[in-house]
Amino acid sequence: MSSTIAMLETKRAAARLGGGEKRIAAQHAKGKLTARERLDVLLDEDSFEELDMFVEHNCVDFGMETQIVPGDGVVTGSGTINGRLVFVFSQDFTVFGGSLSERHAAKICKIMDMALKVGAPVIGLNDSGGARIQEGVASLGGYAEVFQRNVLASGVVPQLSLIMGPCAGGAVYSPAMTDFIFMVKDSSYMFVTGPDVVKTVTNEVVTQEALGGAVTHTTKTSVADVAFENDVEALLAARDFIDFLPLSNRAKESGGVPERPTADPWDRAEAGLDTLIPASASQPYDMHELIAKVVDEGDFFEVQPAHAANILCGFARIEGRTIGIVANQPMVLAGVLDINSSKKAARFVRFCDAFEIPIVTFVDVPGFLPGTAQEHNGIIKHGAKLLFAYAEATVPKITVITRKAYGGAYDVMASKHLRGDLNYAWPTAEIAVMGAKGAVEIIFRGKTPEEIAERTAEYEARFANPFVAASKGFIDEVIQPHSTRRRIALGLRKLRGKSLENPWKKHDNIPL
Repeated sequence: MSSTIAMLETKRAAARLGGGEKRIAAQHAKGKLTARERLDVLLDEDSFEELDMFVEHNCVDFGMETQIVPGDGVVTGSGTINGRLVFVFSQDFTVFGGSLSERHAAKICKIMDMALKVGAPVIGLNDSGGARIQEGVASLGGYAEVFQRNVLASGVVPQLSLIMGPCAGGAVYSPAMTDFIFMVKDSSYMFVTGPDVVKTVTNEVVTQEALGGAVTHTTKTSVADVAFENDVEALLAARDFIDFLPLSNRAKESGGVPERPTADPWDRAEAGLDTLIPASASQPYDMHELIAKVVDEGDFFEVQPAHAANILCGFARIEGRTIGIVANQPMVLAGVLDINSSKKAARFVRFCDAFEIPIVTFVDVPGFLPGTAQEHNGIIKHGAKLLFAYAEATVPKITVITRKAYGGAYDVMASKHLRGDLNYAWPTAEIAVMGAKGAVEIIFRGKTPEEIAERTAEYEARFANPFVAASKGFIDEVIQPHSTRRRIALGLRKLRGKSLENPWKKHDNIPL
């Protein structure tokens, strides 16, 4: 018996060593943690339970039969984050460059299947050179097996990808189908074809970082959500982030979104909000300030903060319970809706709806961005994505119009007409087809400048307020800004038992 136990410990030690001390040192020299060190940071202490530690590849080509490493380049299993169950896989770059083999893929698929069965999030730590070339099509088949599970898990359990090294070729499509992607600056990158292929095919000379680094994907492409300085920062942020999310789409059956104790009074008044809106309608203010003053302890986890910053999306809490926040940002492009902000917010709204997270929307929107670039790149279809997402959502929806809500953008931003549950407006709200000057120049075309100025003042007095919409029932109540937190808290309490279903369908056909 003792010899068997000794053999077990020897095998475990070999698996834990991965590609060996030399490759571990090389990983550390790049400022990167190893696969197992990452799990130590991500998960609660001593909570990780590993599966398939002794799995080996089954390739016998190109001398691979002599190169066997237990675990086959990926560490898989389950653990807890702040006491809540998650399933994880962590690719080990020290073993065959973290390349994916048939068995490596089977390990990932096994924990994804388990996550679906029990209803718990999947967190993937990606650090891989791609498909294991020696295995050929078997490796490609492995990727497709993972892709299929990403699709089946979508909307059932939250999926988070952390890109902590290379992720290239077909490998990128698994993270791309997960809900959120975190990247690490200067050490992670994602692209379908690398710089060498790009140079050969298009003659463009580009670095890995410029082509698919963390900054590129969190600013230009929106492929990733947040870029972090190093592995530890990304992993600790993932712990905070997962804390906002339900374990699965069945969370409503067990009381809804996660709840964290808070000492922040639900009815806290914020006098500072009464003076947040500037006297001039053309002057911006920072929507972050409003959010910080309304949510528990000012804690707001923003997603895609560096992309389409004219709209803010992220998670916060009211009375300790998670909410999703969507807010126009007057500091950037006056808070206008454009292609990028519509896509960003639409995807976020759909995630919240899939996982029963109530959506709170703060509106200050002058309309959709005009111009040939927007029109020719499909603003109609992309803007419709956000409209579709809000209209489809059956979760509690609370909307607060702080200032401008003009034209079609008023409709799109969780209006009463899209089944908004509680739609509030501040006294500073202006709900109209368009701004006063533009409206008057159309209605009174050809009038003198003096008459235009007079009519503009008249139009502002008539429409630059929330009361016309309130008189039609499109606004439930005009509220004092300082009472915003209290109103939202009460609204969310009322809406906890909300029951609303869309007509039966196999699935919808959102304008992609």
